[in-house]
Amino acid sequence: MKAMMSAFVVMGLISVGAYYGLHEAGFGSGERQSSPSVRID
Repeated sequence: MKAMMSAFVVMGLISVGAYYGLHEAGFGSGERQSSPSVRID
């Protein structure tokens, strides 16, 4: 049970880190898959 809880905590930390890391790097799908003629708010 201890290993499972540790895995959940680590998974959450990796997810949050990936979210902020990709957001800062500009890897959002809206930025990568839109053309200049598309307006994204």
